[in-house]
Amino acid sequence: MRNFVITIDGKSYSVGVEEVGESESVNVAPKAVPVAAAAPVKSAAKISADGEKVLSPFPGLIKNLLVADGSAVKKDQPIMVLEAMKMDNEITAPCDGKVTFGVTKGANVETNAVLAVIG
Repeated sequence: MRNFVITIDGKSYSVGVEEVGESESVNVAPKAVPVAAAAPVKSAAKISADGEKVLSPFPGLIKNLLVADGSAVKKDQPIMVLEAMKMDNEITAPCDGKVTFGVTKGANVETNAVLAVIG
């Protein structure tokens, strides 16, 4: 018996498949498997509008925050790692200032999502 996890329309199913001869058939009943939700993205309302926004250049996963929220950063300093297509991409500060993150580690983001504000 081989076990597989199949995702259909966002729902995951665990299925066991038994290898049999050509003339036999196997009935497989899908069983729902709980899937862990991604870390939530902070509400844009909680991020200060004052300052320069750091936008996501493409969709991906926030793999790591390299500085603490509220830290002073310098222009071009790496502030987080965004993983996309199995590649780690450093996101840098566009200017000097204090960083306020709009995302958390483990969050999935879309293109042009506000990652942080430097002010």
